[in-house]
Amino acid sequence: MIGVYKEEINEIPSLIVVDASMENEKLPAIIKMHGFTSAKEHNLDLAYLLAEKGFRVILPDSVHHGERDMGIPPMKRTLAFWEIVMQNLKDIESIKSFLEEKQWLKDNRIGIAGTSMGGITVSAALTQFPWIKTSVILMGSPKISEFAKELVDSYRKMINLPFSDEMIDQLYDRLEAIDLSKQPEKLNNRPLLFWHGENDSVVPFNHSHSFYKEAKSFYENPGDIKYLKEENRDHKVSRPAKLETVKWFKEHL
Repeated sequence: MIGVYKEEINEIPSLIVVDASMENEKLPAIIKMHGFTSAKEHNLDLAYLLAEKGFRVILPDSVHHGERDMGIPPMKRTLAFWEIVMQNLKDIESIKSFLEEKQWLKDNRIGIAGTSMGGITVSAALTQFPWIKTSVILMGSPKISEFAKELVDSYRKMINLPFSDEMIDQLYDRLEAIDLSKQPEKLNNRPLLFWHGENDSVVPFNHSHSFYKEAKSFYENPGDIKYLKEENRDHKVSRPAKLETVKWFKEHL
């Protein structure tokens, strides 16, 4: 039986999904980051499939989402997008510490997956945390600086941004440090799977696809980096993508 347990991990509302018969055993762990305007519960289907394969899956709520949603206006949350991503990185560190304190990790094996904003978080995490063993980026952009500039340009067409040019430039500077496309060598041969719909209208398909083509040259084993694309697919993860995610972690974690 697969168990779903609510846990407050260092003030981060989370769900832990694991085979109930192995609840207190050392297992490889997967942290799954949700997308913008989503919440931890929306990832339970994938977490269930992963738990069936013997993983402990941690589903945290991002700040301003799920149980951490303090009711800020939608536009204010939209403008906080990159602050949310950067807080996600701190949350990932907290979750790792929690797993270590519980002595739940088998051989320090931690994987990370993310959807959309969560996928962007994964790409950023790969620049910061060498302890991540393997990752899956579902319709996320590893070109964080480029994507941020595209978002700012689109926001400017809709509203008067409540930020000065200097503040925006400071944001770009901060994002440079977590931009995977600027430092692909930090992948360090770690297995990485991309999935993206070709017709994605939210996160540009070309960001991940062009990065993948460049990043392949950094891998000693070409099979450790893989790109899956779906024709006529917009910004929604398909069942085949979820099954491939499970397969990837089973093979590489």
